[in-house]
Amino acid sequence: MPAAMTSAADHDNLLGIYLNDHLAGAAAGVELSRRLAGAERGEPHGPALRALAREIEEDRSALLEMMRALDVSVQSYKTWLGWVAAKAGSLKPNGRLLARSPLSRVVELEMMRLGVEGKAACWRTLRIRAEHDARLDNSRLDKLILRANDQVERLEQLRVLAAADAFGGSTAPVDGR
Repeated sequence: MPAAMTSAADHDNLLGIYLNDHLAGAAAGVELSRRLAGAERGEPHGPALRALAREIEEDRSALLEMMRALDVSVQSYKTWLGWVAAKAGSLKPNGRLLARSPLSRVVELEMMRLGVEGKAACWRTLRIRAEHDARLDNSRLDKLILRANDQVERLEQLRVLAAADAFGGSTAPVDGR
């Protein structure tokens, strides 16, 4: 359906579905970030992972607040499915039978980075909506976008270190960052 023929009610309905999908992703992201921070708590990068986990939880709360402001109902089954997906992801083979593998850290950091990039896209989408919807705070969304971009950078740094540990090689990113 062309945008010109889409009603305000259709826009709101689609936005509700979109935000609930992101909320499910946020549930998975919170679970994954907590698991990774816990598993790596004794490692040198443990504090950085705990800080990221706290921020990811705060971002989930920010999404819930915006959903309330927009009168978007939470579809609990989607949130539950996101949480279950994160739990199921921890069951994948990692090359070790009883111990945590360095491969687990690499894959989990990559999954977290992808999730944060998706979250940043959600914030940018809401920022577009905020231009004509006073229920959304432009300034807050701008801050959330900046924080997500910073989270992506920190996750990439941790991922490069984890990849070097798992596979050998330099800890300098390929693109020279």
